[in-house]
Amino acid sequence: MQEFLILGPLEVRSEEGPIGLGGPRQRALLAALLLRAGRVVPTEQLVDELYGADPPPNATASLQNAVVALRKALGPDVLLTRAPGYVLAVTAEQVDARRFEQLLADARASGADERRGILLRALDVWRGPALAEFAFQEWAQTEARRLDELRLVAVEERLAADVELGRPADVVPELESLVREHPLRERPCELLMRALYAAGRHADALAALDAHRAALDELGLAPGEAVRRLQASILRHDAGLTPGRNGGSHDADAEIVKALVAGRVVPVLGLDGGSELAAHLASAFGYPSDRPLDLARVSQYAATMNGSGPLYDELHRRFHEAIEPLPVHRFLAALAPMLRERGAPHQLIVSTRYDLALERAFEEAGEEVDVVTYVATGPFRGKFWHRAPGEEPCAIDVPNTYATELSLERRTVLLKLHGAVDPFPDREWESFVITEDDYIDYLGRSDVASSVPVALAARLRRSHFLFIGYEMVDWNLRLVMHRVWGDRPVAYRSWAVDPSPTPLESAFWRRFQIDVLDVEPDAYVELLARRLEGVA
Repeated sequence: MQEFLILGPLEVRSEEGPIGLGGPRQRALLAALLLRAGRVVPTEQLVDELYGADPPPNATASLQNAVVALRKALGPDVLLTRAPGYVLAVTAEQVDARRFEQLLADARASGADERRGILLRALDVWRGPALAEFAFQEWAQTEARRLDELRLVAVEERLAADVELGRPADVVPELESLVREHPLRERPCELLMRALYAAGRHADALAALDAHRAALDELGLAPGEAVRRLQASILRHDAGLTPGRNGGSHDADAEIVKALVAGRVVPVLGLDGGSELAAHLASAFGYPSDRPLDLARVSQYAATMNGSGPLYDELHRRFHEAIEPLPVHRFLAALAPMLRERGAPHQLIVSTRYDLALERAFEEAGEEVDVVTYVATGPFRGKFWHRAPGEEPCAIDVPNTYATELSLERRTVLLKLHGAVDPFPDREWESFVITEDDYIDYLGRSDVASSVPVALAARLRRSHFLFIGYEMVDWNLRLVMHRVWGDRPVAYRSWAVDPSPTPLESAFWRRFQIDVLDVEPDAYVELLARRLEGVA
């Protein structure tokens, strides 16, 4: 079986040894396909990525030649032609980056001693910076940064295990070096404070926070809640700060699992892939290449220059076809029977996605779901409509009395805050909050929460939240948070799955007192699924 390596120099190994990959074009093609291993990558996308915004006239032919050469090196059953492009038929186990991510997920579900061993194995997978030879290629930079950040997370978690296992003095030098390299990152500062305190250097532990605060001050930011709580614990000399005495680190995963099985978590799904959608619409509607590629701005251009009808037609094609459930969708669908068996309320799931993937996941699982969706256009603009299983949609005219029609004791409710594609031929209820004008109208109306049916609004006020799939470049989350919660923090402890958060993202979550889980969504729902098996 071939092994594909991108965590360092690009390399392919077989049982006989390394495989020759040819020149830079073939190597770049392989790397681009490896980033979407198992998925079809359109020829047009590969040409754009490998040849830039102004490809030569023979770019497609050159790409085909690279495919032929790479197929000769890898074998005919590895690189396949699948309309509208190509797919690399390899498993996750064959790609070092995917193995690393699985080990990182496994470590999170393990005790400190086992966790340290798993993390050491995960870090041994690395041979250098991810995708290093493609550092100046735009198509590789996002994934390279993500993987390098996950490597940093693994280092942090390994150091945390060392502190937890009673070896704080041994890791202080490494933590001090890590803090110098990443002065804005909260986790190394927190670990250094814990290690210094446990090593008897109490004043140095407090000084570490002062240095972290000074670095944040330059950006107008403040230390997060975790290090502020830790500072208070150090000043009180809490016994729990010493490894092996009354605890250790707080297990957020266990708390989330406990809240999930009690039916007290509202998952909030974001429109991940907003950047890709913006690029698609920009190409479809001739958006000027010298303007910012913001989804709301691109959509506004399309609606203004071509009318909302063509924009909606393009969005309908895009989202009507986007029905393949992701791991998070299947995870949420699998929760329904578990909650029912425990006598817990069904889920209220909030989404700013427009597609039907979650509905498909519930359908495949044999579970029914009520769909409640915001209406952005037409006679019911500014209201929500409700579609019960097997029934026609109806407008919710008086949300304060719309209670018996929706019951979380009966089945799951999906609340779509930004509209959705309508799968039926007449598309009567289809609408999207997506253009700048849509958002202006959304902001100009009374609090969106007041239009939500009363039973759902009450659930929103009494729940933990688990945010999944948000990109900070897509500002609709900030809008939703402001419209539903105002400037108040959420009432119950909540979490955001946000891999490799930037200081800006961390500051945003802190504003609402939401804890950040620095992990990939797919890996995290797999972890939760395994943890739930233990309590089922």
